[in-house]
Amino acid sequence: MDEQDIQFKRRENEEEATAQRSKILGLPYLDTRGFETTIPLVKGLLDIDQMHRDFILPLQKGNGEEHYQFMVTSQTPRSVIDDITKAHTDVGERADFFLISLSAYKVFMLRYDPPREAVYDDIKIAGEGDSETFASVSKTLNEVGTDKVFDFLLDQADKLGASDIHIENLRDAIRIRMRVDGMLHPVANIDRDRYRVFMGELSSRAGISSAATKPQSGHMQKDIYRDGSSHLLNIRVEAIPTMYGQDAVLRLFNFDESLLNLDLLGLTDEERKEIDEVVSHPRGLVLMVGPTGSGKSTTLYSMINALNTTERKIITLEDPIEYGITGISQIPINTTGGENFADGLRSVLRLDPDVVMVGEIRDADTARTAIQASITGHLVLSSFHANSTSAAFSRMIDLIGTNPIFSSSIRLVVAQRLVRRLSSTKEKYQPDEATRAYVKRVLEDVPAERLPDGFSFDNFSLYKPVPGGEEDPFGYKGRMVIMEQLIVEENIQQFIRGDVAQANTDDIEKVAKSNGMLTLEQKGVLAALRGDTTLDEIGRVI
Repeated sequence: MDEQDIQFKRRENEEEATAQRSKILGLPYLDTRGFETTIPLVKGLLDIDQMHRDFILPLQKGNGEEHYQFMVTSQTPRSVIDDITKAHTDVGERADFFLISLSAYKVFMLRYDPPREAVYDDIKIAGEGDSETFASVSKTLNEVGTDKVFDFLLDQADKLGASDIHIENLRDAIRIRMRVDGMLHPVANIDRDRYRVFMGELSSRAGISSAATKPQSGHMQKDIYRDGSSHLLNIRVEAIPTMYGQDAVLRLFNFDESLLNLDLLGLTDEERKEIDEVVSHPRGLVLMVGPTGSGKSTTLYSMINALNTTERKIITLEDPIEYGITGISQIPINTTGGENFADGLRSVLRLDPDVVMVGEIRDADTARTAIQASITGHLVLSSFHANSTSAAFSRMIDLIGTNPIFSSSIRLVVAQRLVRRLSSTKEKYQPDEATRAYVKRVLEDVPAERLPDGFSFDNFSLYKPVPGGEEDPFGYKGRMVIMEQLIVEENIQQFIRGDVAQANTDDIEKVAKSNGMLTLEQKGVLAALRGDTTLDEIGRVI
């Protein structure tokens, strides 16, 4: 039996049940299937709200002898029929009622009052102290239909360029916050009854349980359609039970393979040259370090994309896979399910890859396996949690001890941060003496040729943000990379081999700076002098 036959049978059974029901209610039964798609309803006799509320339809109005006819369903209150009857009888008119099925009622209503596509105001990020915008967005989110509110929130977050959506349970509301350009902004407080909607969608789409008592991780995707084009939004979901329900953070990855390009990271010619030189080498270990949300993954993927040619076999091990890239073998590693990067890496080395990316080095076993792979003809890229390039060496030495093999395998360590970029409304100002002293202290050992043209410690300007209206409430637009690159040379290798008794971060950094490395702080201050960002932003992030 096909779908059409099934629908016909269901309708047949419903009409038979309605005919039986009419005898109990004492109302004549009316089978509308012969005319429900052709005969129009009478306009102006009942208002639409009452037709929806009371499941009643006007069929005929005053046919010469003031004879009115209405169609009702089994859900129409008897009091409504009595009230309409009395109202017409009192003025010498007649009102008749016919019982129809619920399916018939729905067909008529779809013709008479077709659903309109609701258009909601775009979400706006409220500036400091702007309670009016916050209240307006809260009102909008509470008005969006139950079946659309989750998709609406994802679409709006993508439109704002948010990297995260935070759904947080408070005692009397659900707080929605979004991270835009690295800053977390309150967006709205919505009614507690929306919690079930959000968790229901997360459960079905991301593969997590709304009743779990332990932290969970999930993944989902959504196609975003805007301005005649579309793109795929990858969403990483983290949920954790709290006092009032499951709090969730949705990390949004706006996937566009063409954007995974080293040319788009805003690197200086010198930074790009150093990266190109190392990653074009057939073997060695490259580490990306920085906190969560510093753009490590995007830079690693951009390096992978630059190496992605038909001559190379590239394999990645990821937890989870954040971007799908054509031409690369990507393997998910479920670390929460007992899998680990070290076992995965040992397995994929049997496939004879040229380049391997390990999502993260978290333990000594993975570190040693990655090092072993990097000296046996493989280029290995990975991320590692540390605050700076020098700290990464100290941490790695703490993890695996002094290791001559590590000293010959590690070729480049990159630390990076993302800072907000000043928008065009920025304003130049003269800093105070304390700020001048700070800039001088940070930059005093930077070679003159790497300072801005015409720069003088005695006379320089900085820039501050100026809000540019509704589209630019904070004076910043987008983010930029601040990158510290440590090329591993002989005098750095001595720390790893154990030639130097104490391998502390400060000593490693001092030697790296003597080799020409600029620290994150120095790179950040230089960016502030160029007017790309502010010293406040450098202080906040770096």
